Amino acid sequence: MEKRKILVTGSNGQLGSDIRELATQYPGFDFLFTDRETLSITDEAAINTFFNEKQPDFCINCAAYTAVDKAEDAAEFDKVKALNADAVGYLAKACATHHTKLIQVSTDYVFDGTGTEPYKETDTTQPVSVYGNTKLRGEELAAEHTNAVIVRTAWVYSTFGKNFVKTMMRLMAEKPQISVVSDQYGTPTYAADLAAAIMHIISSGKWEPGIYHYTNEGRINWHEFALAIRDIMQSQCEVKAIPTIQYPTPAKRPAWSVLDKTKIKETYQLEIPDWRTSLEVCMGKMQ
Repeated sequence: MEKRKILVTGSNGQLGSDIRELATQYPGFDFLFTDRETLSITDEAAINTFFNEKQPDFCINCAAYTAVDKAEDAAEFDKVKALNADAVGYLAKACATHHTKLIQVSTDYVFDGTGTEPYKETDTTQPVSVYGNTKLRGEELAAEHTNAVIVRTAWVYSTFGKNFVKTMMRLMAEKPQISVVSDQYGTPTYAADLAAAIMHIISSGKWEPGIYHYTNEGRINWHEFALAIRDIMQSQCEVKAIPTIQYPTPAKRPAWSVLDKTKIKETYQLEIPDWRTSLEVCMGKMQ
């Protein structure tokens, strides 16, 4: 029996790298890992050529412009829109033509962050940043052209790439004191857990198109996240809590990013680890 093929775009990023780590556990699939050098997803002709040649059964789009603050620079807008929105449309159209199932990875930034209850997939979207706006447009294009599964996530970290956990570990090793905002709430997501959830969806044999939310379980603020990192490191660094107003950034951050995961758990019978458990696993690999 011929193996089914999974195209993974943006495979050098955090999520793509964790899917690569998992690939050996799925011998029934052939993985086609691509990056901007091997497949430019902002080039519609290149996508069509790739799909014609490889005929993937699934496409996991991990590629995105994620420099949230840099995205606010007007000079960057075309790049952000090309990768986060237009490219998703190209992929979705190719998926529709070739009967490829698309998983599009999205973000909590599609919301304005003024909520007080965990956001459901049906809640009104209202991005307050260029990044959030372009990612929302990507969602719309994915759903417009094919029966995509769209997975929104938040606060992603990993043993790969740059992320909050690695930054905190470095700063706590270098400085006696740091300050971290304490009035932005959400849930960290270990990229390896998200990768496992995506592979669970693909290998389940069940395809229910639509939007899903996935993070680890729990609810904390960034200061509490930093304290947990410090505890696991057994660092003596003092971690001060500060309000967002004392840490201005070009892009506005959602003050509330907690996502309701009921739909993905019930639809795909997923068990989601607690954020602290997964943080300990990830940091255990890095220490």
